[in-house]
Amino acid sequence: MNNIIALVCGVLFGAGLTVAQMVSPNKVLNFLDLAGTWDASLAFVMGGALVIYIITYQLIIKKMKAPVCAQEFALPEQKNVDKRLITGSALFGIGWGISGICPGPAIANLSSGNVKVIVFILAMTLGIFVAQKLANKV
Repeated sequence: MNNIIALVCGVLFGAGLTVAQMVSPNKVLNFLDLAGTWDASLAFVMGGALVIYIITYQLIIKKMKAPVCAQEFALPEQKNVDKRLITGSALFGIGWGISGICPGPAIANLSSGNVKVIVFILAMTLGIFVAQKLANKV
């Protein structure tokens, strides 16, 4: 049952990214280009998602003792902003700003066969592997 729920959530997420055009690198790059061809439409997508989440959190999630498909909420144990978090955030932002692609939309866009997306996912996978190896050495 958990796999079916995960599948439905994944399809819903991917459909939302596609309808909102967040799978389009050019759309994202235009959103990030504040001094040039700025396209504010993705701000409405993010704002709309935030409003829906805030309402859902206040009315439903806040009152739950555990998620629907788990025994307890998986909350982060690390609450400090450290060098690793800052470095990872910067690398994520730089990669997103250069390519216009981030992990969720890339996976949703994988079926398009776009070579840029395939190369991005391969590079992302390599980056995850290298980061895990480096983290294990520290």
